[in-house]
Amino acid sequence: MSESLTENELLNLIVKVFPDFDKGDKLAFLVDIPRKAEDDSERWRERREIAKNWTDILKEGKDRIGLGDVELFCYEAVFANNAELPDYAFRIEKDKIPGLSSELNNLEKVSFKDIFSNYQIFIAMTQLSATAPLKNSAKVYGFRAATMPGFSSEMIPALKIDYEIVAKKVRYVKEKLDEAESAEVLFSVKGKEYRILFDLRYRKAHESSGRFPKKGTAGNLPSGEAYIVPYEGEYEKSRTEGIIPVQIGKDIVFYRVKNNRALEVFGEGENVEIEREHLKKEPAYGNIAELGFGVLYEFGLKPIGEILLDEKLGFHIAFGRSDHFGGRVGPKNFSSPEEVIHLDRIYIKEIQPDVLVKSLTLKFKDSEEILIENNKIKTGEN
Repeated sequence: MSESLTENELLNLIVKVFPDFDKGDKLAFLVDIPRKAEDDSERWRERREIAKNWTDILKEGKDRIGLGDVELFCYEAVFANNAELPDYAFRIEKDKIPGLSSELNNLEKVSFKDIFSNYQIFIAMTQLSATAPLKNSAKVYGFRAATMPGFSSEMIPALKIDYEIVAKKVRYVKEKLDEAESAEVLFSVKGKEYRILFDLRYRKAHESSGRFPKKGTAGNLPSGEAYIVPYEGEYEKSRTEGIIPVQIGKDIVFYRVKNNRALEVFGEGENVEIEREHLKKEPAYGNIAELGFGVLYEFGLKPIGEILLDEKLGFHIAFGRSDHFGGRVGPKNFSSPEEVIHLDRIYIKEIQPDVLVKSLTLKFKDSEEILIENNKIKTGEN
């Protein structure tokens, strides 16, 4: 591991991320285990090692901050980001973490219902995001959870920034989104412009500042974004309509959106065909599930190829599942649990060099305000 946290830094992180937890609250780490050897990767193995290392450190130092038991649970990897969790996980004692899910049956099997009922704090260091199911379960069981899908040692610096400043920037954007009725985005793709209007009526924004002071909440760590689910048409047709360009590799994929759904894909290249087939197979994938506004780019952080961090660096649009953010599209809208997805497309130059968010204008009842200019989000201090 190229960088790590000391015991003091890790204990301080727990206190900072889960402020004012009750004395004796129990903490559980969750990690997913690959089904096949060819699915595994160096980062995934490193992440499991980090989880085991942090578990051991907190077991030794838990009394210093008033934590109760600290445990590590593994489960068989699901098939997609934000798909539902399996029914059971497996407790890791002093054993080495298994490398394949076929080895899990040698361990103590515990239902997620029992785990959620008996632990008050969770840290999910997974390959595939568990944010959606943990958000939903947190509301039912009253626990708090920090989700860290794709986490690696490269993200350690993002755990050391001043999250009080992050929180102020995120709150500024959230309050602007709360007041807005719509957001109009002007994209520039190799000199040509495309527009889309996102309907923000009937919605309130969320803030994710990397801190979880309230029971029954879950979200990403590291974090630093405000986000909102566009109106999906529950009461009347959604006004979300226009063109969304996304650069995937060297290809520019264009999504034609109406009533908050991508209904058509056009452009040229292999990735255009892949997206067209995906949308045809899973219409729910075309749901515009989130507008996100990450603020961490101005802290000097750069993308590392993992959505957990990269989406916190700038503006992003997500397709697919939205129920975990207060929307209405969830697992029932997909053809199978394996197809459930919430996928972010991030608009920063390192990821989409040929697509520029020239402007994003929030439209209020009697006025309008530019929130983004040339990919840069205004946070009240810049």
